[in-house]
Amino acid sequence: MAGQQGLFSGSTPLAVRMRPTSLDEVAGQKHLLRPGSPLVNLANDTTGTSGAVSVILWGPPGTGKTTLAQAIAHSSGRRFVELSAVTAGVKDVRQVMDEARSSRDLYGVSTVLFLDEIHRFTKAQQDALLPGVENGWVILVAATTENPSFSVISPLLSRSLLLTLQQLDDDDLAMLIDRAVADDRGLRGAVEVDDEAKAALVRLASGDARRALTALEASAGSAASETPEGETPVVTADIVAASVDRALLRYDRNGDEHYDVISAFIKSVRGSDVDAALHYLARMIEAGEDPRFIARRVIISAAEDIGMADPQALPIAVAAAEAVQMIGMPEGRIPLAEAVVYLATAPKSNAAYNGINQAIADVRAGRIGRVPKHLRDAHYPGAKRLGHGQGYRYAHDAPFGVAEQQYLPDELVGTRYYTPTGNGHEREVGPRLERLRAIVEGRPMPARPADAAPAEKVAEKPAEDADAAAEQDDTSAKLPEA
Repeated sequence: MAGQQGLFSGSTPLAVRMRPTSLDEVAGQKHLLRPGSPLVNLANDTTGTSGAVSVILWGPPGTGKTTLAQAIAHSSGRRFVELSAVTAGVKDVRQVMDEARSSRDLYGVSTVLFLDEIHRFTKAQQDALLPGVENGWVILVAATTENPSFSVISPLLSRSLLLTLQQLDDDDLAMLIDRAVADDRGLRGAVEVDDEAKAALVRLASGDARRALTALEASAGSAASETPEGETPVVTADIVAASVDRALLRYDRNGDEHYDVISAFIKSVRGSDVDAALHYLARMIEAGEDPRFIARRVIISAAEDIGMADPQALPIAVAAAEAVQMIGMPEGRIPLAEAVVYLATAPKSNAAYNGINQAIADVRAGRIGRVPKHLRDAHYPGAKRLGHGQGYRYAHDAPFGVAEQQYLPDELVGTRYYTPTGNGHEREVGPRLERLRAIVEGRPMPARPADAAPAEKVAEKPAEDADAAAEQDDTSAKLPEA
């Protein structure tokens, strides 16, 4: 247990103890920390006269959003207030605004308000921020892991500078680990970390500084507990793996491995290899991939790769995504797995996907034409005088609910965008579609496959079923159904 007590400072996590107190200590985000950049100017402005603007920091977890906000506050000598959108309400926001205005007016001290997870704030809660931001009572530093264009109200976006944070690269993470091992705020040199262990910690972190330091702290504690008195604990790759209770996956959510794994996942579903699909799903889950990202890919796969071959695939994928949103992880892995199994084992068709792509290509190429007059809106005064709506046949009044008339513009008559496959549900859609098109276009309906069957095949039907079969065939020949 040698050195065990020297490894930790009370109950404060290593990741918190190692937070930089100045921008010089911040790892990564070099594109945001160049001389003269908004964040640097904000941190260096000790007088409050530089015209500092509020900023929204958008990036993955563990990339330094909280760190940057605190470093700015410490460097500039401003008052720092932190709120979490998970727990704060409108009342809390207004209280902060009142205190910030008093601090500025009475003492000349401006306030940096760090609001974590701003995307969780409702519109009303975000509206409460506007007076303080607009009047300069606070300098808002808001953090979000979701696209602010969809999660932050427009008035707040227009009054703030949007800055995008990037995941830390391997060199940044290695530097952080070295600093945490040696720094007095960290492990104070009480342990050593060998090269393989450091590489393992970097891989496990996947660009997340907080994850790297949390894993380092757990590994250092394990190494210390296993080291005899008087010897220096050494963190090895095996200790890292045992401490975090998972294999050392190579999966960087911003690197090639991320795209390789998601590509293999989608292609395994498309290729109907359910075991491979579950394998890659597990790799993404264990590597800490955002389950919402996985769910979105599952929905896309359902629409693109299964399509009309099994129309139930899409609602099942959407239900899985909603379940993940409702119950979170780790339980969310179960509906995700159920949806993946369904999609991988379902019949496949990309006919709808190809159809919309071909239709869009025609529109972009200018093949649009005018809407036929009989289909144009006829509900406004003067429409009939223009001939709009005249000659339109109401489909429900026609036999089988299908009317013979032109729907496509003249330039596109006869164009086929949707060509069903013979897989799954599309086996039924194909023949029905041909009969529908024949009625719409005024052509004779094609014969059903049963009508063209060899005589000996018909004769093989059991005698007791012959009348029913004949009746069914006769009815089917009349209706435009499969």
